[in-house]
Amino acid sequence: MLNSELIRVAFRAIGAHKLRSFLTLLGVIIGVMTVVAVIAVITGLNNYVATKLFTLSPDVYVVTRFGIITSREQFLEALKRKAITKADLEKAARMSRTAVTIGAQSSVTKAVKSGNRRLADVNVNGTTANVAELQNLDVGAGRFFTELENERRAYVAVIGSEVREELFPRLDPVGRDVSIGGIPFRVVGLLVKQGSVLGQSKDSVVYVPRETLAKSWGTTRSIGLFVKAAGGVPGVPASIDEMRAIFRTIRHTPPSAPDPVAFVTGEAVQAVWNSISAGAFALLVFISGISLVVGAIVIANIMLVSVIERTKEIGLRLALGARKRDIRRQFLLEAALLALGGGAVGVFFGWLIAFGVEAFSPLPTLVTPGLVVSGLVLATATGVIAGAFPAVKASRLPPIEALRYE
Repeated sequence: MLNSELIRVAFRAIGAHKLRSFLTLLGVIIGVMTVVAVIAVITGLNNYVATKLFTLSPDVYVVTRFGIITSREQFLEALKRKAITKADLEKAARMSRTAVTIGAQSSVTKAVKSGNRRLADVNVNGTTANVAELQNLDVGAGRFFTELENERRAYVAVIGSEVREELFPRLDPVGRDVSIGGIPFRVVGLLVKQGSVLGQSKDSVVYVPRETLAKSWGTTRSIGLFVKAAGGVPGVPASIDEMRAIFRTIRHTPPSAPDPVAFVTGEAVQAVWNSISAGAFALLVFISGISLVVGAIVIANIMLVSVIERTKEIGLRLALGARKRDIRRQFLLEAALLALGGGAVGVFFGWLIAFGVEAFSPLPTLVTPGLVVSGLVLATATGVIAGAFPAVKASRLPPIEALRYE
């Protein structure tokens, strides 16, 4: 039989029982829809984490008191560490030979006001001037403050887009004053909008000179150090080892004791996130895979029913010269086309779910052409596997007995 004839016969057979064909495909539709939606959400989150959540350059790492906390034991261990002070920063900068530059940051949460407008619980980061480059902060208007302004404890601020929208909805904020925790600051820069992650806005933020923050709200706050390693990305491990040795020396840490500080790199954050997302991905795909298994069983059952219903037709085709492999191909093609149609519907609804998740929730999603193709291939493979046994059974029917079948 010609391929064109096989396809024509397959479509005719599927179209002869439209409602039955649709009900048969519900399992495949639900399975593919779930897989596409889940992968779209996981891919979107992975992409967001890689590109926006942790904005350090690959050759920059953070020295901090807490680091990446993944368990209660790690949190309790971090609480035992001493806060990093300005004196520690100065000693580390003086002793390090593998750091191109070292920045510092401390944080407080304060209300920010302008006139009768007020925004509560704004994250106020006190940083050295070089943190703008180390954190890849993008200033859309105005400028970032200078190191001279940091040293002189100038009351200047760079605000996030959400602060601007709340306090200066129709005005250019650069050059205007804001009150941060009751203290007036002059706005010198406006950050580019960054959006939110998991419902947490990254634009409700203000950057001020670190020395100004210490002068205004106390010097006892722990400092996080941003270190740019010499030699680029390959130099990061050596620089971390050196910084570990420096802090162990500064704190007089015994050889058997744990490190007095923790280290955070972009690679480490990505690794932690990947381990979290991989577990969620495996669980959800397993659940959606059950739908595909159910769909495959239903397709196999319906194809077996179709073989019985069309026994006389199969016998006639064999009697007229059709080969057994033609019969196998015909039923495999019907099962594959049936599943492919369900896969197409499942991909479409999966895309709609992903679109809805991104539109009405803080979760980012990403539907790629590769994901669409994978969904269609998965559905087709399900149909081929489900139709294999019915196709073989149909091809083995004896022509004479098939012709006699009523």
